[in-house]
Amino acid sequence: MDTTEAKVTLAVDVMGSDHGPKEVLAGISQSLETSPRGTRFLLFGREDEIHKHSSSFGNFDSGQVEIRHAPEVVEMDEKPIAGIKGKKKSSMALALQCVKDQEAQALLSCGNTGCLMAGSTIRLRTLEGVERPALCTIWPGRERYFTLLDAGANPHAKPFHIAQNAILGSNYARVALGLVRPKVGLLTIGTEEGKGNEVINETHDMLKDIDGSIINYSGLIEGFQIFENAVDVVVCDGFVGNIVLKACESLSKLISSFLDEELRRNALRKTGALLSKGAFKSLKQRINPEQFGGAPLLGLTQNVIKAHGSSNRNHISGAVKIALDLVQHDMLAQMALDVKEANEIFRPEPLVSSKGQ
Repeated sequence: MDTTEAKVTLAVDVMGSDHGPKEVLAGISQSLETSPRGTRFLLFGREDEIHKHSSSFGNFDSGQVEIRHAPEVVEMDEKPIAGIKGKKKSSMALALQCVKDQEAQALLSCGNTGCLMAGSTIRLRTLEGVERPALCTIWPGRERYFTLLDAGANPHAKPFHIAQNAILGSNYARVALGLVRPKVGLLTIGTEEGKGNEVINETHDMLKDIDGSIINYSGLIEGFQIFENAVDVVVCDGFVGNIVLKACESLSKLISSFLDEELRRNALRKTGALLSKGAFKSLKQRINPEQFGGAPLLGLTQNVIKAHGSSNRNHISGAVKIALDLVQHDMLAQMALDVKEANEIFRPEPLVSSKGQ
C-alpha cells in the first residue's frame, strides 16, 4: 500500500452499477491497496446488500471504510429531476448531500447520468461564472491520451457554454494527463474559417479571444483528426460529444468481434493468433480504458466522477484514482480563476437583472 499520507474522503454511490454493488465494492477493495494512507471511503447503499458482498474483502476492516444505509436507488430509466427529488434517501442523493456538507471531497457514481448531473448542479452548484457543467472523457490517441468534452451533460449548449468547456477541459488535461499547456481544438466539419454552423463560428471567435492568455487554442479540427493527437482537448457540445462517444464505443466492439471471428475461422489463423498473443496483449494495454475509468463532471464546486454503468472493478479503481488526483491537485481553484478571467473577456459588461423592471 502507498504510505503517503493524504486525508481525502471519497463518497461512493454503491448502488448505481449495472452489475449491482459487488463490482463497485471490489473496485474499492482494490483502491484500498493502492490509495495513499489516510484515504477514506463512505459507501452509500442498501446496508444488507453491501455487507453481503463486502464480507469477502478483508481490507474493509481497515477503518478506512464506512457504510451508510440508503434504502432507495435511482434507477437508470428515471427522469433527472424526479430521480433526485423523488428519492431523497437514495444512495446517489445521500452521497451528494455528504459532499455538500463537506464530509467528503469527491463523489463517485456509476448511476443515472442525467440524475447525477441534475442532482450535482442543484445540490453542489456550479463554480461562480459557470452556467453548465460538462462531462469530460479521456481517450487513447495514436501517440498519447487526449480529452473530449462535453460527452453528454449539456446537449443544448450555446457558444458561451462550449467556450467554457475549453477552459474546463484544459484544466483537467493538465491534471489527468500531466500537460503544461494542452492544445485545444474545436470539433466541426472542416478546418477552414467559417466552416460550421453559427454556434461553432461564434465559439471559434470566443476561443480566439482567450488564446494565449487562458488556453492554448489550436483552432478548428475535423472528426478524422480526433485520434491523430492534433490536439489534447477536443471541445464540442454535449449532443455531438455523446454521439461521438457512443459511436466509437460501438465501433470498437464491432471491430473486436470481427477480429475474433476471423482469427478463429480456421486452424492456421488460430495458430497465427497464438503466435501473435504478445502483440494483442500490447494492443489491449495501449487502448485500455481502465486507468481512466471515470469521467469528471467539470464546472461544479466539488469533484463529481461519473463511471460507466457497466464498469468492472478495474474501471472503478481507475475512477477512484482520478477522484483522488483531482482533490490533491486542487484543480477547482485554478479552474475558477481561469473562468473568471475569461468571463471578463466574453462579457465585459455585467448582465443586467430583469428583476424590479
